[in-house]
Amino acid sequence: MQPENQGMKGWQWAVTIIVIIIIIALGYWLFSRSGSNTSTNNTSTEVSSSTAPVATEANSLVVTDQYPGNVVYVSSVRLAQPGFVAIQKNNNGTPGAVIGSQYFPAGINPGKINLTAATLDGGTYYASLYSDNLGNQKFDATKDMVINDSHGNPIVETFHALSTIPETKG
Repeated sequence: MQPENQGMKGWQWAVTIIVIIIIIALGYWLFSRSGSNTSTNNTSTEVSSSTAPVATEANSLVVTDQYPGNVVYVSSVRLAQPGFVAIQKNNNGTPGAVIGSQYFPAGINPGKINLTAATLDGGTYYASLYSDNLGNQKFDATKDMVINDSHGNPIVETFHALSTIPETKG
């Protein structure tokens, strides 16, 4: 008898990643056909709450609910040009004071953002994409500008700090 091989082989990882990408693409295709998230009012400061990056956008952001604390984990940041993800407190339903930021290079990256003020259980927070207008890799909320999507809306994701996060299977 041969000893049992533990762990996944390289080809198994590759197949798993390909299947996940296909599922996300199929979900996006089905979601985009429904047209349920189209907006005709481009003057409002709407906050996006999508759970998957939009494949047609040059810039996108995926952040899920987090445990409270001094760190926010970003699942995916897609940037056409280098920029920042800024974490902001809730200000009556809109992004408020910045409590953390992190520089990201162009491309698709996951990341971690250290905060200057901890997120609190039950709180609502926002992750926003900003350009690096000065090119110095140092976030400046007065000079670095919010990045907008192809419809002219700021790319902002809402997430919550929760001490118990429901398990997602699938």
